[in-house]
Amino acid sequence: MFSDTMEDYLKAIYVLQTEGGPPVSTSEIAEYLEKTPPTVTSMVSSLAENDLIDHEKYKGVELTAEGETVALEVIRHHRLLETYLTEHLDYDWHEVHEEADALEHHISEEFERRVAEALDNPTVDPHGDPIPGVELDPIEGDDAVRLTEFETGDHVVVSRVSDRDEEELTYLEAAGITPGTELELTDIAPFGMITVETASGDEQSLPESVARSIRVEPVDEAVA
Repeated sequence: MFSDTMEDYLKAIYVLQTEGGPPVSTSEIAEYLEKTPPTVTSMVSSLAENDLIDHEKYKGVELTAEGETVALEVIRHHRLLETYLTEHLDYDWHEVHEEADALEHHISEEFERRVAEALDNPTVDPHGDPIPGVELDPIEGDDAVRLTEFETGDHVVVSRVSDRDEEELTYLEAAGITPGTELELTDIAPFGMITVETASGDEQSLPESVARSIRVEPVDEAVA
């Protein structure tokens, strides 16, 4: 019903709304999708004309109920596909994002149903991101925040990591930092490096850009 590009924008707006709340600025969308501001402005107009977003000039955009439903359906497809590719087709977790991006717009609802059943209806994907349910209800918020928000001595458990950068995912997998991993922050350098220790005693120094892509919860809250 809508173009692949329109769905990509709706998905991006949903993610940005989830992270920072509405309204979402056009500059945030441009940065997230790596598009030029004029390109984003043009697409925002099209989405507003189709009643998929509310757009207030100089303030930003917010998904309408219909826009949110479309975004959730694409996100459900994407995260189910990532899970299927890793669990049944032996893809590594750093390989699945682009494959799922290419396929998410083109699978039927019957295909989606069969994939979900084959996976026993998972609730999270390989990167820890929640998978919207079949009813496409809004994804409930959680207590996971960026690793960079914590201090030296804090004990946390990894909730999820961004799936958008293959090199980061390869690095984190090699470092043993995946959803469910417990970490202790042992040092925060003034120039941005964050050192963590895993439960096995291994230390890893993470650039701030990588640490920001890791969402964690305090160990006590995650266990509770």
